[in-house]
Amino acid sequence: MAVVASAPGKVLMTGGYLILERPNAGVVLSTNARFYAIVKPLYDEIKPDSWASAWTDVKLTSPQLSRESIYKLSLKNLMLQCVSSSESRNPFVEQAVQYAVAAAHVTFDKDKKDALNKILLQGLHIMILGCNDFYSYRNQIEARGLPLTPEALAALPPFTSISFNAEENGQNCKPEVAKTGLGSSAAMTTAVVAALLHYLGVVDLSSLSKDEGPVDVDMVHIIAQTAHCIAQGKVGSGFDVSSAVYGSHRYVRFSPDILSSAQDAVKEIPLQEVMASILKGKWDHERTKFSLPPLMNLLLGEPGTGGSSTPSMVGSVKRWQKSDPTKAEETWRKLSEANSALEIQLNILSKLAEENWNAYKCVIDICSKQRPEKWIEQATEPSQEVVFKALLGARSTMFEIRNHMRQMGEAAGVPIEPESQSQLLDATMGMEGVLLAGVPGAGGFDAVFAITLGDSGSNVTKAWSSLNVMALLVREDPHGVSLETGDPRTKEITSAVSAVQIE
Repeated sequence: MAVVASAPGKVLMTGGYLILERPNAGVVLSTNARFYAIVKPLYDEIKPDSWASAWTDVKLTSPQLSRESIYKLSLKNLMLQCVSSSESRNPFVEQAVQYAVAAAHVTFDKDKKDALNKILLQGLHIMILGCNDFYSYRNQIEARGLPLTPEALAALPPFTSISFNAEENGQNCKPEVAKTGLGSSAAMTTAVVAALLHYLGVVDLSSLSKDEGPVDVDMVHIIAQTAHCIAQGKVGSGFDVSSAVYGSHRYVRFSPDILSSAQDAVKEIPLQEVMASILKGKWDHERTKFSLPPLMNLLLGEPGTGGSSTPSMVGSVKRWQKSDPTKAEETWRKLSEANSALEIQLNILSKLAEENWNAYKCVIDICSKQRPEKWIEQATEPSQEVVFKALLGARSTMFEIRNHMRQMGEAAGVPIEPESQSQLLDATMGMEGVLLAGVPGAGGFDAVFAITLGDSGSNVTKAWSSLNVMALLVREDPHGVSLETGDPRTKEITSAVSAVQIE
């Protein structure tokens, strides 16, 4: 009876900060790093005394963090009460449980509600597992005296135990788990919501196709956005949840008002009423299909300078907007134009690949082995020249984007592209076969990304390693939420055994 669902992490390539406000768009790439949620009954059968009880048991386990929490779920108001917890609680999973169960109550008729109660009275056991790529393992790798390479990461056991940052972030704060900035909370929330909704019979994710999911996926999106926002204590842009559900795309946020009723839930309004209102609401987010042009690869690097706090950086940028609205508006307009221009150049490249594959592939092959300043010299015919021009156009636009992001950071007093990152990105953009390099999302010290051409990624990886930057195993994978066939740990063990046998 166990249900396993997964959702991907993300990289926001363009749209940092701007994506917080409609109608600004951002391009978000989903990745092969996935969060898994396993939902199964806590008990083999319903206890005899359970029928008279208004409560059921919920157990949440996180093997990577060696954490376990036990809750009581009220079958009346659908709220969780923590009974015991080995460490700090997980608000994202708690809200995912409450809103997923509330969605079942709102959408089911009486017969289905009776069946739902039977399922709930068996208790819920929810286990969460995140791919290694969501977390930083630099410390372990360095402690073992291993080189900072993807091979060293690949040698770690799947779903390795997670280390904690050595320094505390402020007084009286517990150290945060060291992360790589792939949106672990959004992927985790989405995976839990998807697994629960399928387990409870609210949606059927077994019919998910690789190209386009059924309407049921929209339900997963609504519940996951709601749970994630409430857990965060604010209504964010939602791009990370959107990509966890739908995969890579161009995104324009929903109007924040849609979740005003969810914020009212904190004010003692019954959860079922809140959920009914949210499901009936007009979700006006926009998503347009987008993926990288052919023969282009996403590469992520971890500089090892520690993570950044996105909420505090966003807060500083908003304060700057209020204190200097004219300058802020001008910067945002230029940044928005540059983001659109980059998107246009990448779409042109996709179209050129369709129209004349041989010319396109020839140019990518040439550029993958040359430094960018030599690219234009290689053009031998017009069909190749347009590809070279589009590539160079994308590069110059990326420099513009980085310049505007830096200026915004300096004006707001936050390190959106800190000096250490600027030096690394400049060096990266000068390497053979590198089209773009930047800081994803809100920027800071979390990670850097590069878009590489052809087979040039391995050279970038080596160059990064010499600069004390660890290339992660993350790649773009345009697929969103997925129903899995079994426990991912079993699958990983099986594939590892197979690999050994093949060798």
